[in-house]
Amino acid sequence: MEHIAANILLAGLAPAERTGEQAITLVTTDSREVVPGCVFVAFPGEHFDGHQFAAKALEDGAAWVVLNHPVEGVPEEKTILCPDSYQAMMQMGANYRAQFSPKVIGVTGSVGKTTTKEFCATALQALGNTIKTEGNQNNELGLPRTLFQIDAGTEYAVIEMGMNHAGEISRLSRCARPDIGIITCIGMSHIGNLGSQENICKAKLEICEGMPEGAPLILNYDDPFLRKAALPDHVRPVWFSMASQEADVYASAIRQEDDGMSFLLDDAENGCFMVHIGALGRHNVANALAAYCAAIQAGLEPRDALRQMKEFRQTGMRQQILDSHGIKIIKDCYNANPNSMKAALEMFQEYPCKRRFAVLADMLELGDQGRAAHEDLGRLVAQSGIDVLVTYGELAHRTATVAAAKGVRTVHANNYDEIAGLLAKAASPGDAILFKGSRGMALEHAIDKLCALQDAAAKAETESGD
Repeated sequence: MEHIAANILLAGLAPAERTGEQAITLVTTDSREVVPGCVFVAFPGEHFDGHQFAAKALEDGAAWVVLNHPVEGVPEEKTILCPDSYQAMMQMGANYRAQFSPKVIGVTGSVGKTTTKEFCATALQALGNTIKTEGNQNNELGLPRTLFQIDAGTEYAVIEMGMNHAGEISRLSRCARPDIGIITCIGMSHIGNLGSQENICKAKLEICEGMPEGAPLILNYDDPFLRKAALPDHVRPVWFSMASQEADVYASAIRQEDDGMSFLLDDAENGCFMVHIGALGRHNVANALAAYCAAIQAGLEPRDALRQMKEFRQTGMRQQILDSHGIKIIKDCYNANPNSMKAALEMFQEYPCKRRFAVLADMLELGDQGRAAHEDLGRLVAQSGIDVLVTYGELAHRTATVAAAKGVRTVHANNYDEIAGLLAKAASPGDAILFKGSRGMALEHAIDKLCALQDAAAKAETESGD
């Protein structure tokens, strides 16, 4: 974060004559990070209330503390009162972002936001200094934190925007003010809060509210909700597709390989190119197309964009491929919803291996549609060439019931140890195991236990051979 005058950073939260022109060096919500000249924002929490650390923050040199209410022992003249700490962060993020002029790419959608963001950032690094949202810091706390990374040398910023309710994308977009927008697709994530996919589409289109006149909006032509959506007049749609040559950018001859996907990219304005990306599944071809469109709209030459994107690698717990004593483990534990489950199973069906084991856990935040969605998943598993299905979670039990009725060999596990134990006995070299579930199901713990069992078995076999 570059130094910024307090009266500029805190505009809208306190009168300029009160805050003055003192240089602010940092905005933090962590009392352990407090340094002289910073602004400390107190967040109330379930276990810790940041208001308890406000006085100590001032002792450690904070210039101001942002509080939801007055705190005894904290002087009024050093306090900025705001009833909502998230609102305060967003206001400061918007004020700070307004001092700089990087080209900002905003990314939203039900599935593929983070991967598309990573593809975009990988491509844009060829053009200039690029920052991006780290991890999934895509809400009203994480987005301002990302904006505070901008400095005078930042030329591009790729900002991920997530949501749980209507109105959230609007606030994020008005804060970040993207020059280019991307909507990957409209799925069922958070349908329990929004009620329908039509409402989810409307909420995602709120990204347009912070975009300037004539700004390109990258859209998935294959998504029926986006295709029939009424787009704002001030944005310029740019369509990508894997099914229709009517789109501006179209992928064909799509082929899954051991280390990723190959396809022919047909750009109506720039010609055809053979492409290889280091990510598995047709859904990642769509993510790559979206990022390519954004990179071209940002000014990158097509061949340069594709050359950069070839360097892309998955991050976090998305489709990490591990080799554990000859067994391939696909660690896709970052998140799950009906769309991403379908995409993962389609990818896995094409994955080269001897036998396919799938460990599927609950898909969360589906509201009243949760039961039906998990039953639909069971029917999908039966069509996906899965040899053995292991389910985990109350809702996933419905998946197991339906899949078993369709003839799939199925086991429902009650804990991580059960998952690891049965896979350690059943799987053998040449097999592959897909682990996928919502982040809250933490399937990575089952993977750790499985690998530990396999390591122990291999060690015991070696010692017995000696």
